[in-house]
Amino acid sequence: MARFWPEPEYTHGTAPTTGIVLVNLGTPSTPTAAGLRPYLKQFLSDPRVVEIPKLVWWPILNGIILNLRPAKSAEKYASIWTDEGSPLKAHTEKQAKLLAGYLHKAGQPDLRVAWAMRYGAPSIPDTLNALRAKGCTRILVLPLYPQYAASTTASVMDEIARCLTHWRNLPELRFVRNFHDHPAYIAALAQSVRDHWMENGQGDKLVMSFHGVPRRSLDLGDPYHCECYKTARLVAEALELPAERWQVTFQSRFGKAEWLQPYTEPTLEKLAHGGLKSVDLMCPGFVSDCLETLEEIAMECKSAFLGAGGERFHYIPCLNERHDWIQALETVALEHLGNWLTLAAPAESELAAAAGRAKELGAKQ
Repeated sequence: MARFWPEPEYTHGTAPTTGIVLVNLGTPSTPTAAGLRPYLKQFLSDPRVVEIPKLVWWPILNGIILNLRPAKSAEKYASIWTDEGSPLKAHTEKQAKLLAGYLHKAGQPDLRVAWAMRYGAPSIPDTLNALRAKGCTRILVLPLYPQYAASTTASVMDEIARCLTHWRNLPELRFVRNFHDHPAYIAALAQSVRDHWMENGQGDKLVMSFHGVPRRSLDLGDPYHCECYKTARLVAEALELPAERWQVTFQSRFGKAEWLQPYTEPTLEKLAHGGLKSVDLMCPGFVSDCLETLEEIAMECKSAFLGAGGERFHYIPCLNERHDWIQALETVALEHLGNWLTLAAPAESELAAAAGRAKELGAKQ
């Protein structure tokens, strides 16, 4: 549960301090059923994630899913857990620390860089409160979702708005909506593929798998589907791949409703049955390796492809802590910070003069 800290004392003339919050999806505290249950409840209770009327969904969630799914999911998390804990949490924390270091070298030592999870810990409210305690009056929120989706990016904004309803002295906010086609991000993705090819050779086809969302979201106007395809097209162009050498798929389907297609695992099986011998697979919708990449793709999808007759399956890791990715992250942040980097608090003499003018105006009235 989020803690609501007391408002820091306000002092006139204090120079504004700027904070950056990197936000990722989230992770359970432990790879156990006990650790999964509260995480899944928070995640699947978000109306942005499950767009089913609460009266219908809550009996299903609390009576069935939260009794059956935690143990099954725990086994999957246990298969990718590390000495540092959750890979997603470890990568996100490292990215925040590296970004702070890069910004310091770029001449911005006063920027405060923090990180949060939409579900789980550290929570968005706790992270925002920590920045407030450090005097941050300007906050750039940078969700680590390259492609915009209502179920991810918009949910972060929902949680920030909910948190700030408890604040009296609100910060100035800026929000990064997406960076799916940012040249620096595309360049980092393409270079990660080139580096993989240099070390492992080039497969017959490059599959770019994105996290799926219900097909209904596309029909209702969510741009996620289009942004995924634009990312993939730009990466393919950077790699000079002809159309027959790359393909987009969508993974992580949940429930019985139709989701964005084509689905990743059935597509890989179809490719293998059709005679494709080797495939390289990357996940350009994730900037950090996590359950969906390390277990679902690198284990389950690899097994499906090889089991269907494929001979070589290579998963290309997410950007994680690559130098070119942290540089891209720095570029995105600096572009959105804009004039915050040059704006300064008014000098005390200016404040005194303004106070004098206000007093004089009041006397005349």
